[in-house]
Amino acid sequence: MRRVRYDSPGGPLFLEEVPLPAPAPGELLVRCAAIGVTLPVVRRVTEATEPTPLGGEIAGEVVAVGDGVTRFRVGDRVTGLCFGHGYADYAPLMETMASPVPPDASAVDAVALVRSGLVAYGALTAARPAAGESTLVTAAASGVGQLAVRLARLRGAARVVGAVSDPGKADFVRSIGADDVVVYGDGDWGEPVDHVLDGVGGELLGPAVAALAPGGRLVTYGSGGGTVRAYDLLVGARTVTGFQMARIAREEPETYERWRRELWRLFGEGALRPAVHAEFTLAEARRAHEVIEARRNRGKVVLRP
Repeated sequence: MRRVRYDSPGGPLFLEEVPLPAPAPGELLVRCAAIGVTLPVVRRVTEATEPTPLGGEIAGEVVAVGDGVTRFRVGDRVTGLCFGHGYADYAPLMETMASPVPPDASAVDAVALVRSGLVAYGALTAARPAAGESTLVTAAASGVGQLAVRLARLRGAARVVGAVSDPGKADFVRSIGADDVVVYGDGDWGEPVDHVLDGVGGELLGPAVAALAPGGRLVTYGSGGGTVRAYDLLVGARTVTGFQMARIAREEPETYERWRRELWRLFGEGALRPAVHAEFTLAEARRAHEVIEARRNRGKVVLRP
């Protein structure tokens, strides 16, 4: 089978032929039909001191199961987060991280909706939104951001603002439900909002806090780091919450499953449909990473083995 790997920080990415792996106890072996490309994985290539497996979101058909697996069988369609080599024709998936894909959804739908949707749904929930409040979403054109914009509207936000790196993304962000769009470099992000969902971090944390109304809540869920000054929180009684999806999956499996069911319910009703920016082959993984690095995507970027 084929898989993508790299040998040194920064790449390049290349295809290699390797034997078909056998699932370990508690694992499924999945024939990948779609693989989600995310900023954390791209950063792993560019910033890691040593090469690591390119894992991430996968969706496809179960072709083998390891000892102890009870919830799935060969032929089931599943999606989940792979911690091994996920950029591959076949990938291992822990049973605890797997969830079924409904018959009316494609593999691309699954990788565009489930993991990104869970992060968006969880971050929004952590902000404790109330009907009639206002929401600002950074990286609003990203795989997670686009779903956060849609979900904020579905959950009763009176005003939704999308923040983007490029003004060329404004039309797309408005088309998915944002009332206003601001660009990171703008000196003023407009009328203050009740909560900000931030997947960027770094130097954007300062403007994100400044965009909050008194009593406003910032939820940060990205891997970009950054620092918030305590005084900026004190003024206006603002708060910051860190949200990590892995903790929910590990420590609150019932919550994780409830959120997943809600996402598929909204999908089935046609209320929540993720946008896909582009699909690439495994051999084009480098091109897919370049789209994410350059922040050119408007929606999810997907590999299709």
